[in-house]
Amino acid sequence: MDNKEYLKQISLNSRPAKKSKGTFLKTPAVKIIGILTGLTIVILIFGSILTSGSTSLKDQAIALKLHLDNTSTIISDFQPSVKSSDLRSSSASLSSILSNTSRDLTSYLTAVYGYDNGSVPAGLKSEADLNRDSLESDLKSAKINGILDRIYARKMAYEISLLLGEESAIYNATEDTSLKSVLGDSYSSLSNLYDKFNDFSETK
Repeated sequence: MDNKEYLKQISLNSRPAKKSKGTFLKTPAVKIIGILTGLTIVILIFGSILTSGSTSLKDQAIALKLHLDNTSTIISDFQPSVKSSDLRSSSASLSSILSNTSRDLTSYLTAVYGYDNGSVPAGLKSEADLNRDSLESDLKSAKINGILDRIYARKMAYEISLLLGEESAIYNATEDTSLKSVLGDSYSSLSNLYDKFNDFSETK
């Protein structure tokens, strides 16, 4: 072996060995941290799901009452401007159902929880007011544009569907027969009225 080959051999042997990529990621400490992070994320997700579904029966009933009352207020404000006599008649029936249900629900809340209007949780009131304001804004716009009847019927059908969902959820969550009676009567009446709004046509 000449001098050139000898030096080349020494150079090759003296080079530091390359570290395999990903060695750091395979260390036990990093694996444990990764597992713990994953478990934390899973716990947070399940905690969020459980929390979101843990609204008390009292709060659900109060939210329903606020929805009933706000929808009644909207009806009072816009029903006089509705042109169709059939739609006004359906609207009057809806107003009566909402008022009766709100009255009976208020009696239940007062008897069971000592409810009064001043004890409404701020979050529930804020959400209910936001929904009412949105509905009111849409109907005002429809009135200005001369399409109130059509939009009013569609919006009331939608509100009824929301109320039916709220009543069904509370009905299934309670064992109180008096509350079930209130909700059952209201649910039946609203269901019968839903098609009047949903099937409304200005051409009829």
